[in-house]
Amino acid sequence: MDEKHIKIVVEKHQDGYVAYPLGLKGVVVGQGDSYEEALADVKSAIRFHMETFGAEALDIDPPVLEAFVVEAGFPS
Repeated sequence: MDEKHIKIVVEKHQDGYVAYPLGLKGVVVGQGDSYEEALADVKSAIRFHMETFGAEALDIDPPVLEAFVVEAGFPS
């Protein structure tokens, strides 16, 4: 079986971590009290998503090549 690689964003919030894949068809989210827990949870959710909807859920066209996080200031 071919292995697909996707980018996963992990965000730190006051009450824990949230993780989600970029470019996946459908909504998949993981969460946890730590970075590692959130990453493990979203990987499990991605596997479940693929088992439920099939490998075409990962047919990303075009794939996300890079992701950037930028902070910009705006007047309040």
